[in-house]
Amino acid sequence: MNPVITLLTDFGTADYFVGAVKGAILSVNPQAVIVDLTHEIPPQDIEAGAFTLLAAYKTFPAGTIHVGVVDPGVGSDRRPIILSANEQFFVAPDNGLFTYIYDREPSHRIVHVTSERYFRPAVSTTFHGRDIFAPVAAALSNGVALEEFGAEIDDAVRLPSLETPLRIIHIDRFGNCVTNITRGAEKSLVVNGQTISEFRRFYGEGDDESLFAIWGSAGFLEISVNGGSAAEILHARRGDEVSFT
Repeated sequence: MNPVITLLTDFGTADYFVGAVKGAILSVNPQAVIVDLTHEIPPQDIEAGAFTLLAAYKTFPAGTIHVGVVDPGVGSDRRPIILSANEQFFVAPDNGLFTYIYDREPSHRIVHVTSERYFRPAVSTTFHGRDIFAPVAAALSNGVALEEFGAEIDDAVRLPSLETPLRIIHIDRFGNCVTNITRGAEKSLVVNGQTISEFRRFYGEGDDESLFAIWGSAGFLEISVNGGSAAEILHARRGDEVSFT
């Protein structure tokens, strides 16, 4: 069976970019199984991409290859890398996109991709997603060994820690505010001067419009409101401080 190749980008779907990436993969492995994780990461928002990848990767089977292209440094000297972790592979620019995977999967390996024979023949300085990351992922799906792509490194770029300080790390399209609080802490919270003291088991529990906390599917504590946007009520943005009362 061919491994799954997932795609996570900030390309959107209005342009040819996503289709071209898929074409570059299929040109190397016509049997590839391609899954669109999302193409709606806000432009150049590496943190949003890192969170989305963290929330999704464990749902995929062993052998899956994740391609992440949120790449404001495209064409510069930032490195293309492959991460091996959790019996999966991750292919992306070395810009911090895999930070949360590094922390979650301490037994990992990182390779700096320098073997240009796995790139497309003509590499555009503005489209490494198509010309580098896609064909490298396809080569992996064809069984090329990790060691064939380059040497291991131990100095990959990292984003700030996901664990501290306590803060909102993601706001989803429903306006739920995802914090970096993990299970084991059920205390009243304060965000932007408002206290959230109620905990609920599911979003529709209760019929009022008060703010409440709930354990979300990604394993983090969320602040929500039934039928509305907690982010709007709190005037919240990613990075806002969260504290316990």
